[in-house]
Amino acid sequence: MTDTPGWASPGSSEPSRDGARPPADAPATVPGPSAPPHDAPPAWGTAPGAPQPPYGQQQPPFGQQPLYGQQPPYGQQPPPYGPPGGQYGWGAPPSPKPGVIPLRPLGLGEILDGAVSTVRKHWRVALGLSFGVAVVQQGVALGAQLAVQGDTAELTPVLTSLVSLPLAWLLGVIASALLTMVVSRAILGQTVTLKEAWRDARPRTLQLVGLTLLNGLILFGIVLLAFAPLIGYAVAGAEEPGITALLVLVGLLSLPVVCWLGIQLSLAAPALMLEKQGVIAALSRSRRLVRRSWWRIFGITLLSTVIAWIVSSVISTPFTVAGMVLGWGDFTSQLDSGGTATMPTAMLVTVAIGGILSSTITLPFTATIGVLLYVDQRIRREALDIELARAAGLPEYGGSGWGGQAGPAPTGL
Repeated sequence: MTDTPGWASPGSSEPSRDGARPPADAPATVPGPSAPPHDAPPAWGTAPGAPQPPYGQQQPPFGQQPLYGQQPPYGQQPPPYGPPGGQYGWGAPPSPKPGVIPLRPLGLGEILDGAVSTVRKHWRVALGLSFGVAVVQQGVALGAQLAVQGDTAELTPVLTSLVSLPLAWLLGVIASALLTMVVSRAILGQTVTLKEAWRDARPRTLQLVGLTLLNGLILFGIVLLAFAPLIGYAVAGAEEPGITALLVLVGLLSLPVVCWLGIQLSLAAPALMLEKQGVIAALSRSRRLVRRSWWRIFGITLLSTVIAWIVSSVISTPFTVAGMVLGWGDFTSQLDSGGTATMPTAMLVTVAIGGILSSTITLPFTATIGVLLYVDQRIRREALDIELARAAGLPEYGGSGWGGQAGPAPTGL
């Protein structure tokens, strides 16, 4: 029988180097590492004569031992060199970004950058929509001012506001509805036309009008209730300064309440448009999303409002100055003639042009911030980023890939 190459079977014997077999009563040997030479020095850090570690397992030379705390815990070894994404080094791969924001919880800079990117990448729809709304708003306000100017004296600003504000408010609601649809597609990296945005927003526009009206009535009702004692005291004809000051303070205490409740309800409009909920359900949904994140949403909303105000002032101030220069002659002529001094037409037109340009830039920015805050809260609380990645067509999340048709839109987008 021939010998089988490989490891020897238990109890068998192997030939020695010179071909002679060991005696039958010799102890069996087990293959293993060869023994060190007799004159090998002892391992570093061990005393002469002390038991030596097996050969091949001696400690590394002095200065090359890993320090305490440098070894990663068991099961947490770093990933292989060269992580996915084409970047060298350690760390998790970058989050997917099919559209204007990365699909993960967003920071302040990413929300602001997402708003600017949405306006920049979809400028035809965003700026075109806001420009049309601004032209109608400023045109109605300018027409009302020119129609009643000089005929109603001190009541002119009040009448102008009564004519222009309702229409401006309605147009702002419609623009917000359309821009919400634009942002929801921009997050997925998809393009949308004004016609498509209107087709998606039209079924919910009437409910959005009701939601905005109810929200305004709630906040205005709180302020009116707080100032009701002061109004009643003034109507009664009392003029005690101490009581009047106290009642004014009581009324002002409603402003923090209004601010708190306004942030609580600030995500109701995106919830109504994107989740297709009712008015009351959208208000409740907003309160649940804002819970434990009030200060963060308040800070981002306040900062975005300040940025929009600064941009609006930078754009409109030169037109206001130019209007004052153009209309200063007519204004001084009215004063010299002893008539009622009214705003010159040249100044009104110039200021309206500045208002159109400033609203065109700031309206889509502020509307986009609200939608991105809503999406960010849902990513943090409900892992919406996974559904968004799948809807964007990312293959690693179950989508059909960039070259194919994107998957179905997730719930709420």
